[in-house]
Amino acid sequence: MSAAVTPTELLIGSIARLLAGVRHVAVGASSPIPGAAALLTRALSEGSAAGATRVSVLGSRRHNAFTNGGVELFDLAAQGRIDAFFLGGGQIDGDANINLVGTDGYPQGGVRWPGSFGSAYLYHLVPRVILFREEHTRRVFVPRVDFISAAGPRDDRVYRPGGPHAMLTGLCLFDFDKLRRRFVLLSVHPGHSLEEVRDQTGFDFDVAEQVTQTAAPDATALVLMRGRVLNEIGETYPNFAQLWRATLPVPATA
Repeated sequence: MSAAVTPTELLIGSIARLLAGVRHVAVGASSPIPGAAALLTRALSEGSAAGATRVSVLGSRRHNAFTNGGVELFDLAAQGRIDAFFLGGGQIDGDANINLVGTDGYPQGGVRWPGSFGSAYLYHLVPRVILFREEHTRRVFVPRVDFISAAGPRDDRVYRPGGPHAMLTGLCLFDFDKLRRRFVLLSVHPGHSLEEVRDQTGFDFDVAEQVTQTAAPDATALVLMRGRVLNEIGETYPNFAQLWRATLPVPATA
């Protein structure tokens, strides 16, 4: 990766590529990197024949037309009017099950997370769900989640038009094969290796025939990120924007 591109920008650019062509992307709470990627996607799509991507960032006053938060999000998802969404988890396993509740048994246990909220509902309905978790360790990517907040694809005759589309972490990018119900490693971020990904992943996964290095955003995307997108995401996530701005290279002086 070019020294000029920060790890945050690499992730934002990677998500924006996964969102290419979507009509409407919604972003949940506490999701500054996915939110920035959605705003980048909108900026890149302006002027296209299909029109600009619609973006709904929960918690934003400027980039969210909802007046009743999650209720409207759920209604639109049921109507097929949300094309992409993001989910993470304290645990994620190789079947794409995610755990947002906690570990060590339920309802008692040593670790508790915020809870499932609408994750199971949205996971089943939104066609392009991107799993995103920066931490890539065996405590996150486990053989089997302790509690299933939202279930991955399975043969149970339940209608699921949605499901996992891809998974991006701080180490790599996975595709998800819904027919075989397997993650497939597509690329590894600069400075990391396939061996490191295997070592830090608690479940087995497939590997693409040609695993590439995750591509950095191009010059156009980078300019938009560091200008318009940085300012736009700062409205909802000022601390994130401040930290991102602090990592940017200082322009050379004459």
